[in-house]
Amino acid sequence: MKKILFVSSEIHPLIKTGGLADVAGSLPIALDKLGQDVRIVLPYYGAIKLSQTPEYRCTIRVNNTDINILETPLPNSSLTIWLIDAPLLFSGEGNPYSDEFGNAWHNNAERFALFCRIAVEIAQNRAHLHWKADIVHCNDWQSGLVPALLTQEPNRPSTVFTIHNMAYQGVFSKETFYQLNLSNQLWHQNALEYHGMMSFIKGGIACADHITTVSPTYALEIQTAEFGYGLEGLLHHRHHELNGIINGIDLEQWHPEKDNRIPQNYNLHSLNKKADNKSALQQRVALPVDNSIPIIGLIGRLVDQKGIDLVIDALENILKLPVQFILLGSGDKGFEHRLKNFAHNYPDKCAVTIGYNEDFAHLIEAGADMFLMPSRFEPCGLNQLYSQCYGTLPIVRKTGGLADTIIDALPQSIADHTASGFVFEESSTGAMIETIKRALLLYDNKPIWEQLQKNAMGKDFSWENSAQKYIEVYNTL
Repeated sequence: MKKILFVSSEIHPLIKTGGLADVAGSLPIALDKLGQDVRIVLPYYGAIKLSQTPEYRCTIRVNNTDINILETPLPNSSLTIWLIDAPLLFSGEGNPYSDEFGNAWHNNAERFALFCRIAVEIAQNRAHLHWKADIVHCNDWQSGLVPALLTQEPNRPSTVFTIHNMAYQGVFSKETFYQLNLSNQLWHQNALEYHGMMSFIKGGIACADHITTVSPTYALEIQTAEFGYGLEGLLHHRHHELNGIINGIDLEQWHPEKDNRIPQNYNLHSLNKKADNKSALQQRVALPVDNSIPIIGLIGRLVDQKGIDLVIDALENILKLPVQFILLGSGDKGFEHRLKNFAHNYPDKCAVTIGYNEDFAHLIEAGADMFLMPSRFEPCGLNQLYSQCYGTLPIVRKTGGLADTIIDALPQSIADHTASGFVFEESSTGAMIETIKRALLLYDNKPIWEQLQKNAMGKDFSWENSAQKYIEVYNTL
């Protein structure tokens, strides 16, 4: 058994902006079930949602400031979360990284440097919690200082740094480095210094004992200039200590057999019941209720990374096909406006909902026939995993976790019952439309389509697989 301190800036269901929260809310539970002693550390944000008042545990002095550590359970588990209570830094309205107007907090470097310092105090058993970590598992740039700070500690725990998205790096000025009162020994190219700036993520990548990312293909991609964002050389230099582990999904929340957010539960032996969810979805968005028309669903952030511009450029041609298109998401205001125009111009074929709604997301996964994910890059992706679990076949671009989790429906993979979706390589409207047409041809062949659904639904998406791989990493350190 290892004592693992899991350091994350967000965790579902307490606070979430993206996939990191889903991982942080699931992986520690899976590790715990496999016999590990896991504790989680998280800032106590103003926007955090707690089911009960957290308990006071102790006060520690860091950087000449007294900071309280509070304790609360992770819902649906026996796990402890230690909350870093620093109201001056974390109590503002907004999300963990930006204010209610979407502007990055001006003091993000100070906020997450304090978070990292306290994680180090806890890991080293200097926080009056009577617990010393064997492994500190850090996630994304917000925790990148932890491996760097721990290199300066005697008898330190081993460190793992997981990259969920290389596009976000936590880069700040040299002046900020000095304002944070960090050791001068960390200002060099094998630690935090990055082209005369300070990079939190580089601290994690350069100083952790092992680096993981969220899919094997993404682990290779980030060693190239296209996906490495200037750190590809360092990542390639450390490729022996870098590997990709696919995320699991929370099968208590995302499984059509027990999903309490959908009107009709089903499994791969009762696929005919999926049609009831399709009808409910069509009614919900006021599209004609017709089981024979295939529905293409899309849920996601409306940003370039997700290939939304490709979807918009292709949508007129897609809507000429015998399909209905249903989208849920928010992001770039220009994209939102253009999508709403399509919904207005094609009221019988296209429905667009701007925003995010968890219940509606579950209904789209259960009610659609296909799920479109034309991402330019996708470290792991969760929606293609949910979609397969619900028998909603993904149409994806071959990148990152999408490449690792979808087997393209080609004659050989159809014959050997491994095909689970549709894959295109080139990031272009032409390649995407051709793949949609290929999917529609197979949709009309009911026995093959049903077999593809069963192939997808029969896969093991549990966190236990992934957690076992993380334990193998911990055991090598």
